[in-house]
Amino acid sequence: MATSTVENYIKQIYLEEQRHEGHPVPMGKLAAALKVFPGTATTMIKSLAEANLVAYESRVGVRLTGSGEKLALHVLRRHRVIELFLVKVLDMNWSEVHEEAENMEHALSDEVLARMEKFLGYPTVDPHGDPIPSPKGELDERELVKLTECSPGSELRIGRVLDQEGKFLRFLEKNGLELGVTVKLLEMDPVGQTVSMSVEGAGKTATLSLGVAEKIEAELLGEEKSQKDEG
Repeated sequence: MATSTVENYIKQIYLEEQRHEGHPVPMGKLAAALKVFPGTATTMIKSLAEANLVAYESRVGVRLTGSGEKLALHVLRRHRVIELFLVKVLDMNWSEVHEEAENMEHALSDEVLARMEKFLGYPTVDPHGDPIPSPKGELDERELVKLTECSPGSELRIGRVLDQEGKFLRFLEKNGLELGVTVKLLEMDPVGQTVSMSVEGAGKTATLSLGVAEKIEAELLGEEKSQKDEG
C-alpha cells in the first residue's frame, strides 16, 4: 500500500497535468504546489520513477505512468467521496471539507469507501462539481464552459468550482453562486475586468472579476445550448 506522502505526490501530479493539458509538470511548479523544497520534490520523484509510477526527465518535468494515473484516480475517488459524505451526511459546509478530506483520504479502506458510495447513491460529482472516478477509474464527461468564455445573455447552470479555498467558496456562497444555481450573464467588461450576472433565486446581481469568473464552470442552457449542439 502506498504511503500518504506517495499518494499526495501522485494526486498532485495528476491535478497539475490536468492544468497543463497533459504536458509534463515542471518540478518547480510541483514543489510549489506541495509546499516543499525543489530538491525534496526531485528526490521523491526519482523514487516514484523507480517504482514506475512516474516518468521523469530533468529540465523537462514529470508525468504519470499508467500505474501512477490509476493510483491518482483511486486517491481522488476517496477524497471526493469523503467530501460529499461530509456535506450530505454530516451537514458540513462545502468550504470546510477539503482539508478534512485531505486528512481522511489516506486512512479510508476500500470496504468503507464502497459502502459510502452505495449510501450516497453512487455519485458522479463532489460538492464542488469535480468528477468522482468510478471504481474502474472512469470519469463522466460533462460539457462545461468557463463563465469567461460565454457571451452576455447566456443562461447557465453552475456546475463546477475550480478553486476550493475556504475564503473563495464563502465569497461565492455570499453572492448566491453555488452548484446548481442558474445565472444569466448581463455584461462582460474587458476594461474593468469584470463580469456581471443575475442570480436566480437570490434576487440580486453579482459582479465578479474575470479572475474569479475564470474559476467557475457552468452548463449552457436554453437557446445557446441548442445552437452549440447543432453546431
